[in-house]
Amino acid sequence: MIVAGFGFRKGVSTDSLADALSQACITFSPNAFATLQDKEDVLRGFAELWLLPLIVISSNLAQAQLTLTHSSISLTKKSTGSVAEATALAAAGANARLTAPRSISTDRMATCAIAIGDN
Repeated sequence: MIVAGFGFRKGVSTDSLADALSQACITFSPNAFATLQDKEDVLRGFAELWLLPLIVISSNLAQAQLTLTHSSISLTKKSTGSVAEATALAAAGANARLTAPRSISTDRMATCAIAIGDN
């Protein structure tokens, strides 16, 4: 399974999410999107636009993932180095690996990471 994990700031636009996704998905097309429980409402509409399922990840599961990126803001607020990377890894399942570090939208409002796993 190929999962696009997202992290984003309050007030993020659909354009910002699409920008981060397009930068992350140069080679891969995701089968699903993922984000944290507290960001579910914002990302659900975006997932519906793409006709993809949304996988909601608990904070505890995200915190257990080893991320390539270590954002001080993400570490302080969410106890993970990257919400996008952590949720992509958690949703992709066993033996998941990131294809690259997270991508950041041009306006810096959204991040996206792609993980491939056994789910």
